[in-house]
Amino acid sequence: MPDNRKLGRRSALRGALLKGLVSSFIEKGRIETTFAKAKEVQQIAEKLVTIAVKESENFTSKQIKVTRSKLDGKGKKILKSATAKSGSKFDKVEKFESTDMVTVDAPSRLHARKQAMKWLNRVSDKDGNRINLADKLFNDIAPKFKTRAGGYTRIYKIGPRRGDAAEMAILEFVE
Repeated sequence: MPDNRKLGRRSALRGALLKGLVSSFIEKGRIETTFAKAKEVQQIAEKLVTIAVKESENFTSKQIKVTRSKLDGKGKKILKSATAKSGSKFDKVEKFESTDMVTVDAPSRLHARKQAMKWLNRVSDKDGNRINLADKLFNDIAPKFKTRAGGYTRIYKIGPRRGDAAEMAILEFVE
């Protein structure tokens, strides 16, 4: 008996389908699909949330020096003239140093993020800004389920689809 459902597709197509569904599920928190696909996505999502919960607080904060460009009131970089050794003139961007607090993942958390990223596509919002689903998983979703020992998702059957009578379901996170 196979470990997972074939879903009527070859392995490469099946993997791409599941990766897309898992990404949509993590992004939106709720998807509507066939019951068989929902069961497969539920297995993957439960594992991802479990590793995210285990590693949710496994990081440190540290200060680093950052060099940034000076900007004017309109948000453009400030340029100053400079002269090269050969005597030619060129524009140079003015810069300044500042310190920022950044989070640094422990090695086990980094490994967990890489495992999660195997199942997550790159996603953009309506404005074209990239959404980091691994950050959403580790920073938003995992802290909600910190006290829960599993069962992070639920499936509702919603009846057959009109065209082919496939059993439809809604997969969502438990509140």
